[in-house]
Amino acid sequence: MTTDDMRPAAEDFVVERDFDAAPELVWKVNTELEHLQQWWGPAGFSWIGGSLDLRPGGMFHYGMRNPGGHEMWGRFVYRTIEPITRLEYVVSFSDAEGGITRAPMSGSWPLEVLSDNRFTPLGSGTRLTMRGRPLNASPEEEAAYAAFHDNMRKGFAGTLDALDNYLARLKREQ
Repeated sequence: MTTDDMRPAAEDFVVERDFDAAPELVWKVNTELEHLQQWWGPAGFSWIGGSLDLRPGGMFHYGMRNPGGHEMWGRFVYRTIEPITRLEYVVSFSDAEGGITRAPMSGSWPLEVLSDNRFTPLGSGTRLTMRGRPLNASPEEEAAYAAFHDNMRKGFAGTLDALDNYLARLKREQ
């Protein structure tokens, strides 16, 4: 699949949120480790470590701990970086060293998901549109991904609430 293949499709997962912050700020907090560690991840999870190499082929690698104490690691490998407008990367669950692993919630979850994130100016704010689809996945993995869309929407709602709160805090501090 190429970047051009990221057209709407039935199996795509799409989440969209409008933020009361300029695209430059929304971009910054999505592309700098010091900011990502303040908001990225599901509600209730705590940050335990990470690294960021923002370039095509570079990786954002992060670890979190859920309220029950279980550690979870993930990674984004960047493909397309168009400053202030677009980030495209391959998302995978990982181990603490950055190697790809199976998702803890499903043995049939795709090993890789292509995520295309668009940052669109909206007056003085920004619309963030996140579109994902399985990459190099079997039919079983594609079905598992599609079946989990509602849960992913709930998870991203908490993550994007944290982003919204973080952006509001940054604006107050300016």
